[in-house]
Amino acid sequence: MAVRADEQAAKKAVTAGAIGNFVEWYDYSVYGFFATVIASQFFPSDDPVASLLATFAVFAVAFFMRPVGAFVFGHYGDTIGRRNTLAAAIILMGVATLMIGLLPSYAQIGVLAPILLVVARLLQGFSAGGEWSGSAAFMVEYAPENKRGLYGSWQQFSIVTGLLVGSGMGALLGAILSDNALNAWGWRIPFILGMVVALVGLYLRMRVEDTPAFRIIEEKNEVTEAPVKESFTAHRGESITAIGFTVAWTVSYYILLTYMPTYVSQTLGLPLTQALLSNAIGLVVLMTLIPFTAALSDRIGRKPLLITFSILIALLTYPLFLLASTKVLFFIVIAQVLFGLIISLFSGPGPAALVEMFPTNVRYSALGVSYNLAVAAFGGTAPFIATYLISRTGSNLAPTFYLIVAAVITLFFVSRMKETSREPLREV
Repeated sequence: MAVRADEQAAKKAVTAGAIGNFVEWYDYSVYGFFATVIASQFFPSDDPVASLLATFAVFAVAFFMRPVGAFVFGHYGDTIGRRNTLAAAIILMGVATLMIGLLPSYAQIGVLAPILLVVARLLQGFSAGGEWSGSAAFMVEYAPENKRGLYGSWQQFSIVTGLLVGSGMGALLGAILSDNALNAWGWRIPFILGMVVALVGLYLRMRVEDTPAFRIIEEKNEVTEAPVKESFTAHRGESITAIGFTVAWTVSYYILLTYMPTYVSQTLGLPLTQALLSNAIGLVVLMTLIPFTAALSDRIGRKPLLITFSILIALLTYPLFLLASTKVLFFIVIAQVLFGLIISLFSGPGPAALVEMFPTNVRYSALGVSYNLAVAAFGGTAPFIATYLISRTGSNLAPTFYLIVAAVITLFFVSRMKETSREPLREV
């Protein structure tokens, strides 16, 4: 007997999934936005580029825990259910983020400070490995069949909201605190607040039932005992496609959204507050457009938008970086607004398109492992690679080539994908 959710229950589920995802990405993004401050607190050096590289190396290391988290959380998400697994993910992220906010600096405890920072980042990465795929599956599995793109897009909307709030917090603290206060203790405030929001997310997630799709396979006794293994045996082709699908998406996110404030302030030499402001404007544009591109994908299909994104990233990244390299704030804002528009073409339909690739009994695992392998290999390393390329070549435009290659890879995979927007979700 089919289990169906009414509209009110579906909206509650979307809210619960969205606020949890918001917490994960607010917490994650704050690290990127305060990278230069963290570099001075935990990796003091006479060479600011070396300190920044060390900070982004720690940022990247955490991403290599994401596939591990995806294995663990994916297994439980496909065997005991989405809701409880997502509740565990959000509280773990909150604890790890609070830990960063309370850590003593290098000046206080020496080398133990960066070691503890790495531990906290590893916990964040482990948690995030279970969050992205779980929240995507949670929202799309609750959605009416003709609105899966729209429902799934709130996962991306919540990600951008988290990034935006992190950026806004940075701009606010930069405006009201002196440089000395910001470096001494002000940067800790956003990390401590992350735990408070995590508790709210935990409360909301525990107040909704598991998804109708998961309850259906429970009723039919179709829950698999080894979902991760089945993901890479019975669904190997879909898993490889999901990895290629994610490459340009994750690189564009971590270079154009998370890394950009550091690029504008550190590489182009603008004040950090201006860098965060321009980034926030681009994020607002992206956040506003995501539900519209998602709804459009419910009408015309996912592939046309995914292909358009890949082509535009390949063609326009270099000229838009060239525009930003003028070091004129107005032109930097124009570049980030256009990047936000382009990314919305993928972020709107993206979650639904990935969820639709896999059946319910392995969806959390297959989606989580594939997506997070791509993020660990290409996205988490993106700020480090961008900083390294600039330092080695001396060109502020060097990161564009990484983005262009990523776009070509994703274009190859999305052009070969099957259109799934009008097909029902598979159970097994």
